[in-house]
Amino acid sequence: MKKKVVKLLFAVLFFGAGLTAQAQIYVKIRPPVPVVVVTERPSPRHVWIGEEWDENNGGYIYSGSRWDTPRRDGDDWHQGHWNHHKEHGDHWEHGGWKGRK
Repeated sequence: MKKKVVKLLFAVLFFGAGLTAQAQIYVKIRPPVPVVVVTERPSPRHVWIGEEWDENNGGYIYSGSRWDTPRRDGDDWHQGHWNHHKEHGDHWEHGGWKGRK
């Protein structure tokens, strides 16, 4: 019985991971980036977060361009970017804070 429960749990997790991996929004034409004025850096700890996009009603809405501070000392900002898929179009990969190795 225990083996069946473990197999079922594994199947559900594996299938669920596959669904989330395919739930990306693709666009044929990337939305235009608004003109943004970079203000003065508030402190030496602040890092400029450039272009960022959030999913919104089957497309993307601009949400980037701001100063931010690392969540933990030693974190670096990895800028988001557009990924192109030959058949589907483009989708946005979010940036984020990552610890140094």
